[in-house]
Amino acid sequence: MAAETAKVDPMYQFTVEPLVGADWNIAGYNIAYTNSALWMTITAVVLFVFMLGGMKRELVPGRWQMTVESFTGFIEDMLDANIGKEGRKYVPYIFSLFMFILFANLLGLLPVGLVGVHPFTFTSHFTVTGVLAIISFSIVLIVGFWKHGFHFFSLFVPHGTPLPMIPILFPIELISFLVRPFSLALRLFVAMMAGHVLLKVLSGFVIDGWNAGAGFGVLVGVPSFILMIGISALEILVAGIQAYVFALLSSLYINDAENLH
Repeated sequence: MAAETAKVDPMYQFTVEPLVGADWNIAGYNIAYTNSALWMTITAVVLFVFMLGGMKRELVPGRWQMTVESFTGFIEDMLDANIGKEGRKYVPYIFSLFMFILFANLLGLLPVGLVGVHPFTFTSHFTVTGVLAIISFSIVLIVGFWKHGFHFFSLFVPHGTPLPMIPILFPIELISFLVRPFSLALRLFVAMMAGHVLLKVLSGFVIDGWNAGAGFGVLVGVPSFILMIGISALEILVAGIQAYVFALLSSLYINDAENLH
């Protein structure tokens, strides 16, 4: 009998499944507690524990406290460089945003699940990254109008623009500004989804290769497995880079509201 081929669905790993209250509905909307919500909770708890361990304020800081202080200092330096002294009040938000995304990306790469549930990368869902982007975008709007009033609209008219060009440039700059949260969310969503899909496809090659026989397994399975290891290492790097890019762009957008000229 021929060996059965592996049936690996690369997209199944992104399926949101209810864990509790599958039939809970409010105003026609299902409010079940899903695997996505569970891993958001786990990420929030991990972040809280991480911060708790770094708030001991010991005279001679341990490794845990030094790690937390290093990340905090990293965010402070980034905000000082992009916004200036005014940026320090945004350290708690940008730090929480950066660490939440970082932990979410890394937890999604776990080879085994926690509490009996398979790892779920909720940052691979546009709805999640979109909400995070909208929060940052809302801060920009609130700060911009709070500090500058209607003068905030001058952000859409580059300095020195000739008067006849304003009706043309203003809509272009406005659309570019409104697209920011979409592009911010899309960047993180695509990066995380693409890496996970590629790993799942390669795992199918490994399984199919060995099911087809030792010879085919050596030719296809072994190279695919080695490639999986390399891509997994790359995904760890991407997890950090994407968290940094999201935090960096959020700080740059806030800078537009803080330092409007």
